[in-house]
Amino acid sequence: MLAEDAVLLRAGLVELLTRVGHRVTAAVGDAGELARAVDADRPDVVVTDVRMPPGHRDEGLRAALELRARHPGLPVLVLSQYVATAYATQLLGGGASDGGGLGYLLKDRVGEVADFLDALDRVAGGQTVIDPEVVRVLLRQRTDDEPLRRLTPREREVLALMAEGLNNQAIARRLTVTEASVVKHTGNIFMKLELDPADGNRRVLAVLTHLRGDTAA
Repeated sequence: MLAEDAVLLRAGLVELLTRVGHRVTAAVGDAGELARAVDADRPDVVVTDVRMPPGHRDEGLRAALELRARHPGLPVLVLSQYVATAYATQLLGGGASDGGGLGYLLKDRVGEVADFLDALDRVAGGQTVIDPEVVRVLLRQRTDDEPLRRLTPREREVLALMAEGLNNQAIARRLTVTEASVVKHTGNIFMKLELDPADGNRRVLAVLTHLRGDTAA
C-alpha cells in the first residue's frame, strides 16, 4: 500500500511498482486513509511519505508507528523530502524489535529506480534500510566521538554501509573486498564501539544507537 499526497509522485510510484510486478492494493493521499486501508486488508509492505495532510508535519510517520503497533511485524518504508535524523531514529526506535522490515529513504532515492526497488524488497523481506545520506549526517554529527576516532578510514566506510542495513556480503561487493575482510573490519568496529555484534536488525540498530549518541544500545 502506498501513501503519498503529491498526486504525480503517487501515480508515478504506482506505475513503477506495477511495471516491475508488484500489486498496489491501495494508493491514498493522507494518513487516515492509509490507516483504514491497512486495517481492512494488511499488505505485504507499506510505503508512506512523512509529511501528510492535514497538517503536513509528521502524520505519515505517526501513522506508520501506529500501524506497526496494531500490526506487529508490518514492513514499512518511509520516504522523506529532507534528511531528518529525528524522524529516522523515531521510526527505528519505535518498533524494530518485532522482526518486521523498516526503511527510511530520501525521496531523491526514488529516482534511482534500482536502489529504490532493492530497498523495497529488503524491507519487505524483514531487513532494515537507512538512506546513505542519513547515515553520513549521523557520522558528521559524531565526529568528536572518541570511539569513532579510533576507527580506521576503511572501518568507517564499513560502519557507514553497515548502518545502511547492508550485510557482510553486500558490503564486500560494494567495497570490492573479500567477505573475510569485512568480517574482520566489523569485528574491530564492534570491539572499538563496544556494541553487540548480533546479526540482523539488532546490528543495524546498535550502530544507529551509537551514532545518535544514545547512552544505551
